[in-house]
Amino acid sequence: MSELTLLETDRLTLSGWRMDQVDDLVRLHGDERVSRYLDGNGAPWSMEKAAERVALWIDNFAKYRMGKLRVTRKSDGAMIGRAGFGLHGPGGEPEIGYAMFPAHHGNGYATEAASALRDWIFRETDWMYFLGFADIRNAPSLRVLEKIGMVRTHVAELHRQPCQFHILHKGMML
Repeated sequence: MSELTLLETDRLTLSGWRMDQVDDLVRLHGDERVSRYLDGNGAPWSMEKAAERVALWIDNFAKYRMGKLRVTRKSDGAMIGRAGFGLHGPGGEPEIGYAMFPAHHGNGYATEAASALRDWIFRETDWMYFLGFADIRNAPSLRVLEKIGMVRTHVAELHRQPCQFHILHKGMML
């Protein structure tokens, strides 16, 4: 594993970002099919917004060894999306999130990455739970949360969109 690699699965590598990779994030979140459930307005991300997020994720990775990570396919090194933990709310609770390029939807990559992240957070950190949420209209993302064992808690508005919240406690592991 490289120094930026957090973990690997059978098919994927999850690693930290570098500032010279901002264009990759713009490509990912510049696709309307990816951005439609993000930030409440569904607008594709600008170069400035992507650079801000990459800088934040680099900082989170350095400080907490967690953040939203690049997801690359081992077989060919292609970036297929991003997945990882953000820090949600004033308490900085870990929240799992993921986004894959549409060409890679339906291949189980988001579930594979989320499962690995679930196992990692309980094995490598002191956190006893994490959150997950998705727009109530984003059925594939909600299925991923449920596939990794998360339990629905409530619906609340976040970024001007109704989101279904989930939680997974360490003792609830499958």
